[in-house]
Amino acid sequence: MPVTGVIFDFFGTLTHSTPTHVWDEHAARSAKPLGIPALTWRAALDASFPERAVGHLGDLPATFRTLLGRVGADPGEEALLAACAARLAAQRELFGLRADAVSTLTALRERGLRVGVLSDCTVELACTWPDLPLCDLVDARVLSCEEGRRKPDPELFQKIARLLAVDPRDCLYVGDGGGDELTGASDCGMRAFMLRETDWADNDAHSRETDWRGPFLPSLTAVLSILDPAH
Repeated sequence: MPVTGVIFDFFGTLTHSTPTHVWDEHAARSAKPLGIPALTWRAALDASFPERAVGHLGDLPATFRTLLGRVGADPGEEALLAACAARLAAQRELFGLRADAVSTLTALRERGLRVGVLSDCTVELACTWPDLPLCDLVDARVLSCEEGRRKPDPELFQKIARLLAVDPRDCLYVGDGGGDELTGASDCGMRAFMLRETDWADNDAHSRETDWRGPFLPSLTAVLSILDPAH
């Protein structure tokens, strides 16, 4: 099968995995200016992820206003904006790429392949995207918070293929399995691979396909071996 495009998940794939204690610490940082217990705020963030991931709560200040109403708090606008700044700073720390991410994407583009990113994410990634080092290495992105739908919705996979101008059947999809993404990609005709880096088990991810029976990759660099005619 010819390969003309490679599509990557973002969190836990191009980035390092995020364990539970990091999410707890990040929630505490944005809870502090609000005067809310960290566990209460973490619970509100977790419960609202399905809404936040499809952009239903608006931008970050609007999202926090909604969540504050749900927990019965009203700390004022200054505290809210401070919490938003803390949240955005914490999220940006999670956008750090794996050591082999840039080199892998660069090598794929040098081979003439189209490169895409398909991510279930909230508004923080969308507003930070232009500042990320991978921005210029990606030909197209599809972010759930901008599309109003989450993986494994087939429209997401079909859209990223359309933006890349490639046939889904000629695409590789690489992800850690969150959001049933591997099944979703496979159902759309893509050849899906689970990235099983050494930190895979540490990741606190939503609806991950722990029972995936398809092929695995030990690293992002291993994607290049799939393109070797010997494989």
